[in-house]
Amino acid sequence: MQNRFLLLSERNKQEILSLLPGESDISKLADYFQNFSDSTRIKILTCLAMQNMCVNDLSNLLNINQTTISHQLKQLKDQNIVSYKRDGKILVYYLTDGSINDMMMYALQERV
Repeated sequence: MQNRFLLLSERNKQEILSLLPGESDISKLADYFQNFSDSTRIKILTCLAMQNMCVNDLSNLLNINQTTISHQLKQLKDQNIVSYKRDGKILVYYLTDGSINDMMMYALQERV
């Protein structure tokens, strides 16, 4: 049995296939967007969208232990979603890109 497309021409098929990301890029995208599938990370990102904060402040504000906050921040840092600057002995975390907050706000608006 031959696979036949109803709406897709062979030319369109080839064009679409040529523009699809490779497996390595797809894996990177999946890893990146996985960061937005955890409620703790979403809370952290929301807080950091409003103000740069240290682990202690995030822990007290969200009522989540510091170890969990640090672990989640490490994951976000590894994906270059957050970074930090040192202020004496304190690490102050911030979003690396304002469009992260825009993306979260867009997702909320689309769900309403």
